[in-house]
Amino acid sequence: MKQLAAALAILTLALSGCSRAPESSNATAPAAAAPAAAPASPAATTPPALTAGEAPVAAPPSKPAAPVEESKLERVAALPAAGQLPSGKWVAGTNYRPLVPAQPTDAPPGKIEVVEVFWYGCPHCYALDPYIESWRKTKPAYVEFKRVPVTWQAVHQSHAKLFYALEALGKEEALHSAVFSEMHDKKNFMFMQGNEKETLAAQVAFVKAHGISESDYTNAYNSFTVQTDMSKADDLVHRYHVDGVPLLVVNGKYVVDVNMAGSQANVMSIVNDLIASEKSH
Repeated sequence: MKQLAAALAILTLALSGCSRAPESSNATAPAAAAPAAAPASPAATTPPALTAGEAPVAAPPSKPAAPVEESKLERVAALPAAGQLPSGKWVAGTNYRPLVPAQPTDAPPGKIEVVEVFWYGCPHCYALDPYIESWRKTKPAYVEFKRVPVTWQAVHQSHAKLFYALEALGKEEALHSAVFSEMHDKKNFMFMQGNEKETLAAQVAFVKAHGISESDYTNAYNSFTVQTDMSKADDLVHRYHVDGVPLLVVNGKYVVDVNMAGSQANVMSIVNDLIASEKSH
């Protein structure tokens, strides 16, 4: 019975932790579920589209949110005429918005960076993942793509460490979709109420099933490389003012999410158009 209650609590958190909550929220307890039901786990190839206006639910930040004045500026700032997408197709401030201030990228000269900010436990991220994977196969060679996991609270941080440990082992690409499937198809979220020992044990069991030894994984999990990556991710999450996931950031200048775009397919279309606009400048 105790295990069932814990599993239900974890599932509730996974369905309700895709956006930033008020700072008064408890940072360790599972967040309350959203009033509207989250979408069911998507099929691997044809995930259901989110309805327009559907909002992800809450997860408290690990650091204070950006000042109110700056958040207002982000919402109302207009793009210069040269940065607007073709009239009538996508509307700045409605379908996508400028990131104010624009942020530097890690892309080399001549490259355009696209960043996906995500959380493995988020059903909306799982629904978008097949679209991103399909897009990656056809994206222009001058586009640099990378993923950044959110780091808001303990559950997000544990999954971010899983991501970076797999990356350090050279296994992230091979196992990224498998992690999503493990959490959303098998309901194994690899996180037990903030208990670090049980969290690590659950992750070790998963990676061992995929051919990674316990010692290799724990060494990577506790490595300086992963600690550094976690710090960088935390910095980016705050510089991008991430209030919800999934979120795509184009060249440090524009942000797009499913709620703004209206569907997963529209997200990728807007990203492509923003990339083309950046390339033409």
